[in-house]
Order: sequence, then structure tokens, then C-alpha cells
Amino acid sequence: MFKIRCHLGNAKYLVSLPVWKRIKLRNRMSTVPPPVAAVCQMTSTPNKEANFSACKKLVEDAKKQGASMVFLPEGFDYIGSSREETLSLSESLTGDTISQYSQLARTLNVWLSLGGFHERGHEWETDRRIYNSHLIINNNGEIAAVYRKSHLFDVELPEKGVSLKESAFTIPGPSLVPPVQTPIGKVGLGICYDLRFPELSLVLQRHGAEILTYPSAFTVATGAAHWEVLLRARAVETQCFVLAAAQVGQHHDKRASYGHALAVDPWGEVLDDCGGEKPGMVLVEINLERVSSTRRNMPVQQHRRDTSFYHSLEKT
Repeated sequence: MFKIRCHLGNAKYLVSLPVWKRIKLRNRMSTVPPPVAAVCQMTSTPNKEANFSACKKLVEDAKKQGASMVFLPEGFDYIGSSREETLSLSESLTGDTISQYSQLARTLNVWLSLGGFHERGHEWETDRRIYNSHLIINNNGEIAAVYRKSHLFDVELPEKGVSLKESAFTIPGPSLVPPVQTPIGKVGLGICYDLRFPELSLVLQRHGAEILTYPSAFTVATGAAHWEVLLRARAVETQCFVLAAAQVGQHHDKRASYGHALAVDPWGEVLDDCGGEKPGMVLVEINLERVSSTRRNMPVQQHRRDTSFYHSLEKT
């Protein structure tokens, strides 16, 4: 049973129905119901086989509930307990892990967002460094896009008990990638810490993104303080849907994640929240008319000044 927030004309109401019943109801009202996205949260460990089993179950359940695209969080493949373990478990894009997910997408005829794969770098044999890579896999099992995380989480918050230095073993991605056309709309790709950089989301919106996605493994301290407000801000400023799959709970004795996988609409309203306790998913309809109407009624992008205006202070 899932609660799905629906928009019918100007009315909004919360429907507590199984998704298949809701879609059947929609079909009576419209010949083309909006596509459904599944936004998942899980608790990865260093056990790659167990993580795949958990993800496979989430994807299968999402497909049964009518999802055409499923979003999995950063570290869906594993979360290591040390630098050495993290590096030793990494793979290339042609390794067993991505092959398994490609087969899963093909078998279920579903698109996947795999947000935060530990990909061995191009100079792996000499430097033993990895990328944090976000893959989109289409329903034919093909890799449609690869975005490598560009902002790395090097943060020391002693008063919060947070100390992470992602750059110690991760290579920053060289560039953004264009939004990807998917069954739910054009999806712009980020990963976790990228959420804190509005320049990234605005560029993706200018290049056609209707949906932004930030698969994450936020710490408990930073998540409680900033997770929802940042996701809602990115939605408001770009007038996009924002979908954020998340890690939740205790991964091992050194690390835990905040959870609260969220779906946010272009007005900045939270459509659903997975909570902060256990794995699960939320299912949301992606009605792109909501993007169009929000942008039409408040034409922020038309009101934006040219780039030189925003750099004018740098000239003084």
C-alpha cells in the first residue's frame, strides 16, 4: 500500500490505494496516464551479493506496481568499511555487477538509475583510484548515460561526528552529461554532494531537464539538517521534479545513513518520503504538465538576466 499524491486539474488529494488500482482508475479518466517512477532506499553493506538481492527485490516490486523507471541510491553496489575494502570491491563498467543490472533491466523491461557505482578509474592499474558513477540503463539493458560525480565530499564536522574525505580514493568527474530522455521525461544526473551546488541543477535545467535526480548516502547529521530543504530548493529554482533515492540505516560499525528518499514536485512540494528507518520505496506519477504549468505560470527562466549581469560584480 502506497500513498500517492495526485493532481487532477486544480484539485489535490492523497490516494491510499495500491498503485495498480490507482492506475486502473486513471485509465478510465485518460487514455494516457502519466508514467510512474519508483524512488528507492536501501541499506547497503560490504556484501555485494546481498545488496544485489535487495535491489533486485525492490526493482521487481516496483515493476509489479507499474513503475517504468526505478531509482536506486548512491552505493547501491556496496558501502565498504575501509578505504582498502572500498577499492578492492570496485569494478569496471563491464564487470559482473553492471552486467547483472543490465540483465535485470532487460528481463523486466524497465529503466534503471544506478546512482553511485564504484567504477575503477581509467588508470586503475597504476593509481588505484575510482570514480563515483551514476549510470542510466535502458529497458534493453544498454548503458544510456554515465555521469561521474564532480563534487567530492571532503568534510570535517567534529561537533557532528562527521569525517569523510572522498577525494582520498575518488577521481572527480570531468564534466556534466546532457539530460537523458527516458520514459518518464528528460532526467538530469547528479550524485549526493552535487545537491549543494545550484549551478549544476540550473545548467541541467537550461539543457532541457524536466526531472533532476540526486541518488545519495547522506550522513545522519547532514541529512537531518539539510536533506529536505536542499531537495526542495533545487526543485523550486529549476521548476523540475526532483527524485532522490537514499541509503538508510547502519551499513557497518563505522557508518550510517539518513534515509528519507524523497520525491518533490516542480512547486517544491514533497510528494512522498520513505522515512528514516528501513528500506522501501515510494511510487510517484510524473505528470510533465506539472512542469509546463509551473514554468508557464511563474516564468522564472524568462526573467533570468544574461550571464554577464550575474558576473558584473566581478568586474568592479
